[in-house]
Amino acid sequence: MRLQESIIEAVGQVYNYLAENGEVTTKKMQKDLSLDDNFTSLSLGWLAREDKVAIEKRGAYTKVSLI
Repeated sequence: MRLQESIIEAVGQVYNYLAENGEVTTKKMQKDLSLDDNFTSLSLGWLAREDKVAIEKRGAYTKVSLI
C-alpha cells in the first residue's frame, strides 16, 4: 500500500472513531486505533485543514472532536 493510501485510510479511521466516541484525548484515540504518532498527526492535520475537527489543548492533554 502506498503511503498516501495509508494516510487516507487513517483519516477515515480517525473520522469514524470521533463520530462514534465524541470528544477524546489524542492519546486515547491513538491507543484505541493502534495508530503511530505520525499517522495520528497527519490524520488530524488533514481533518483540521478541511474544518472537520476542533482541537483544544487542556493542560497536559490535547482533546479533539468533530465540528
